[in-house]
Amino acid sequence: MKNPLRLAMLSCVLLSTLAQAADLIPIDVHRDANCGCCKKWISHLESNGFKVTDHVETGMSAVKQRLGVAPRLGSCHTAVIDGKFVEGHVPAEQVLALRKRNDLLGLAAPGMPLGSPGMEVEGRSEAYQVIGLTRDGKDIVVAEYPAH
Repeated sequence: MKNPLRLAMLSCVLLSTLAQAADLIPIDVHRDANCGCCKKWISHLESNGFKVTDHVETGMSAVKQRLGVAPRLGSCHTAVIDGKFVEGHVPAEQVLALRKRNDLLGLAAPGMPLGSPGMEVEGRSEAYQVIGLTRDGKDIVVAEYPAH
């Protein structure tokens, strides 16, 4: 009797784990091997329900060009979700919102703004915007984050 109960409990744990893994949102992140803030941004995504596939690259400029990231929107890493780019330290909430925006090719938090996810420095932050690139090549502000 003890073994069937143990088997049933193990089955429940396994099924629960598989269900949780299936709920994670897949995203690919391309980054330079030497960038620590990129790893912090990946941790931010993972703690917000994403399953990150981490691609260490030797030529990020070529990756950005291939994905359609305009130089004016550039930052240190580039992600891809649902065929759209996410450039830089974009908060997870905006990445989730991008999935519902068919009018956008991608999002960017240009530069490396202090206080954005992965760029936290105690006691220091700066205001920044998340910019969306429309299908006709225009930049639009999709979110603003104040300094805090």
